[in-house]
Amino acid sequence: MPNLKSSKKRMHIGRQREARNRAVRSRIRTAVKKVGQASEVSEAQARLVEVISLLDRAGRTRLIHPSRVARMKSQLQRKVNSLGS
Repeated sequence: MPNLKSSKKRMHIGRQREARNRAVRSRIRTAVKKVGQASEVSEAQARLVEVISLLDRAGRTRLIHPSRVARMKSQLQRKVNSLGS
């Protein structure tokens, strides 16, 4: 347990960020799963727009590495395109 006031504050802030990051990652994972489970093309495309927004935000804040974000977006787009054909 930290003794200094600043150390206690950093620990508190770290816990808050950890909780927020966990929630955002969970939301992204759930949204990605919903794209994969979509049966209709229009439904999948609507969900894809939402996922891309979440991924871009996570990449911009470096929650997820930008290269990984690009790869995930590409893979999801290919999956949705394959539903249409």
